[in-house]
Amino acid sequence: MSNTATSRILIADDNEPNRELLEVYLAELDCEIATAVDGRDTLEKVTSFQPDVILLDIMMPKLSGFEVCQQLKASPETRQIMVLMVTALGELGDIERAVEAGTDDFLSKPVNRVELVKRVENMLKLRHVSDELERLRNYISSMDDDLPPRQVDR
Repeated sequence: MSNTATSRILIADDNEPNRELLEVYLAELDCEIATAVDGRDTLEKVTSFQPDVILLDIMMPKLSGFEVCQQLKASPETRQIMVLMVTALGELGDIERAVEAGTDDFLSKPVNRVELVKRVENMLKLRHVSDELERLRNYISSMDDDLPPRQVDR
């Protein structure tokens, strides 16, 4: 996938084998990958790493995935980051809670490699389209600022 060369993915899971497995699954994508071990570490890594997509485990120490997602989506600086919640929780209430927290998508464990890669690719495409749209909006806005005021015929 050509759009992912500069893409960044953050894998947030307190279970090391899970983090390693997700990294192996995503190795075929041309992306930078970082990992976080708990909710607070995830928020710190978001600031330093600036990911495009976060694979976020729900059940983590310090802050749950729900809490991390709510904080990310509440902030103008981070709300555009795509969040894919990865969880062993399969109850309907957990899915509803994830949606209420602002997740962009969710995936149940055990994770299917093909499904994971496809969802991440789609999230990266969507993120890049959103970024391009924002650049175009800013460009058009700057052009409008440079134009003289219109005369209204009466």
